Amino acid sequence: MLSDPALADLSALFGARFSTARAVLDHHAQSESLVSAPPPWAVVFPETTQEVSALAALSDRHGFPLIGWGAGTSLEGHALAPQGGVTVDFTRMDRVLAVHPEDMVAVVQPGLTRIALNDALRATGLFFPVDPGANASLGGMASTRASGTATVRYGTMRDNVLGLEVVLAGGEVIRTGTMARKSAAGYDLTGLIVGSEGTLGLITELTLRLHGQPEAVSSAACAFPSVSAAVDCVIATIQMGLPMARIELLDEATVAAVNAFSHLALPPAPQLLLEFHGSPASVAEQAERFGELAAGFGAQGFQWAEKQEDRNRLWAARHQAYRAILASRPGATAVVTDVCVPISALAQALAETAADIAASPLPGPILGHVGDGNFHAILMVKRGDAAEAAVAKDLARRMAERALRLGGTITGEHGIGFGKTGLMPAEHGAGWQAMGRIKQALDPKGLMNPGKMVP
Repeated sequence: MLSDPALADLSALFGARFSTARAVLDHHAQSESLVSAPPPWAVVFPETTQEVSALAALSDRHGFPLIGWGAGTSLEGHALAPQGGVTVDFTRMDRVLAVHPEDMVAVVQPGLTRIALNDALRATGLFFPVDPGANASLGGMASTRASGTATVRYGTMRDNVLGLEVVLAGGEVIRTGTMARKSAAGYDLTGLIVGSEGTLGLITELTLRLHGQPEAVSSAACAFPSVSAAVDCVIATIQMGLPMARIELLDEATVAAVNAFSHLALPPAPQLLLEFHGSPASVAEQAERFGELAAGFGAQGFQWAEKQEDRNRLWAARHQAYRAILASRPGATAVVTDVCVPISALAQALAETAADIAASPLPGPILGHVGDGNFHAILMVKRGDAAEAAVAKDLARRMAERALRLGGTITGEHGIGFGKTGLMPAEHGAGWQAMGRIKQALDPKGLMNPGKMVP
């Protein structure tokens, strides 16, 4: 717990923005998945980089851990406090600091959410494309190297963060990267911090790559006779170089859940949800080419969503699929899997995963960003049922091992937190220990989000 001198220093620094109230602590112990931890010892709400720097100096002096908090939407316990400490809630650092339309760059604070950024960009003709579904904070998205539905065209946070301002352990403030699109000047510290899950420092500013809003957008849902037929169509689409903006898979169980939860009327069959970006002529051509390709895999027709309100409804339903699946088993929580494999191995990975789940006593609908080989099984577990939780965790472990066997990774976008640390040696071998040495060099006292990701 915090010492009396630490409590006094934190109260002096943050005043009313320092809290040990039970309701505040409990809010910062919430998780959207089965991963759980006790509440932190205290929560602070900084408003400036200088305050975060002073906080890190206090952490170093008094020896308490710091855990960053954005919107609280992570799934592997990244923002929880399994070893106690002070949660740093960035929701008050939520401003757009600058937009440079000619350079297609925005500079923002970490608590700003992706939807708020795109709302601010509407008049510029630009947008930020990384879309993990949840209205996550941009600092949190960078910390977990998030991606989402548009990754197949626009890339992940790794591809769209140009630079950062970071407070290191002890309070030192560094800047990484520039507004330039490339650099060969030394180690890629931006790439190191993106995806480090707050274990190396706290992000206080981001310089982001923006993209032009497409002139024309068209979305559709397309039913297939089987998951394997839909996946074979995806593989053929990617291999022929058709520039999809989004291509998402929903298996039949997910379709049923989404229809019930979001009041859609998708046919009761596996679906691909699609989106095409470009000029009106290129969008029409892409849709026509995909239609010809899909017909060869038994596609059962398209439900087009060309009006913006129809597109918004379709993609809102996709983004709410996790909640829709949970609602299909009232009182359930879930182990959320997140493997990613080479596109050539996607059909095998999905087929083996589906068979493994079918042989278990648990429901586990499958969905995913199949355009980049990333898919999720939502393994639903009755709250408090230790036996079901054990079955789900064993299924998730086998999924991860399968992904590695097929040349993939244990997580495509959700990250490690403390939910998946036990799987890291199998993916990285001695490289995991090297990550630990980097952590030791930058955070020798182990105060930055301890117990997460690294040895």
